[in-house]
Amino acid sequence: MSRLSDTLKEGKFAITGEVGPPKGNSPERMLQEANLIKDRVIAVNLTDGQSAVMRVGSVAAAVKLSENGIEPIYQLTCRDRNRIALQSDILSAYMLGVRNILALTGDHPALGDHQEALPVFDLDSVSLLKTISTLKEGKDMADNELEGAPKDLFAGAAVTPGADPLEPQLIKMEKKIDAGAQFFQTQAIYDAGTFEKFMEKAGKRNVPILAGFVFLKSAGMAKYMNEHVAGVTVPDSIIKILSDASKEDRPKRSIELMAEIINKIKPICQGVHLMPMGWEKHLPALLDACGL
Repeated sequence: MSRLSDTLKEGKFAITGEVGPPKGNSPERMLQEANLIKDRVIAVNLTDGQSAVMRVGSVAAAVKLSENGIEPIYQLTCRDRNRIALQSDILSAYMLGVRNILALTGDHPALGDHQEALPVFDLDSVSLLKTISTLKEGKDMADNELEGAPKDLFAGAAVTPGADPLEPQLIKMEKKIDAGAQFFQTQAIYDAGTFEKFMEKAGKRNVPILAGFVFLKSAGMAKYMNEHVAGVTVPDSIIKILSDASKEDRPKRSIELMAEIINKIKPICQGVHLMPMGWEKHLPALLDACGL
């Protein structure tokens, strides 16, 4: 079993982080970023071609983290693989010791750095979760018996608390739970009230939910997220504070803003998922400010 699954099953507050595999075969930067947060998080996500940008595969990156004493969460997207490759990669990751997996549909190639690439999307996140559940039961999607089943895979999914309207997101969340999702990491949130309204409905199924936070480095980054990241809204009040702050003071102000939100919502969720985006060195200060 994974430490993440044990932590959540015991009802303890879980903290996860995130790093991106390198665009090239040198793992030094990735490991440096992961090592900066390893003592404060239970596990670290490895993104899978985030924003449809070609990078080292997240299986290899996950193994590198494991070799350095860091528990990985293997993100797997449906964008680039058909069902044969997806099942193969799940089993490969398991054989190499990976126990946590986050099932995602994935960004369209048109958003990335190989825009001429053909998308696959043979499965989506819900059918991928069903596939993981089937593999855990000892069979593949064609009902063939497996020589060994990944029975203790801990499968998670994503959800967007700030979606408007929210109802379709809740319906899809229900489908993911029925398909086998055992935990959720949310899209970035910056408004405690919005998250509280989401949890009033989403928390009824008693599946652990980790609230997501992307570290805001500037007002420009916040505005970009408002314009380009579906379901994410950074309030004008936060943008103004970051805009008024000097470059030197921005990390401190950003940490204060996120800490305020986390302190409000931590009694109603089961953990937080922190995405430092290059600000890994500031993660300990954020957790200190939250008493975590």
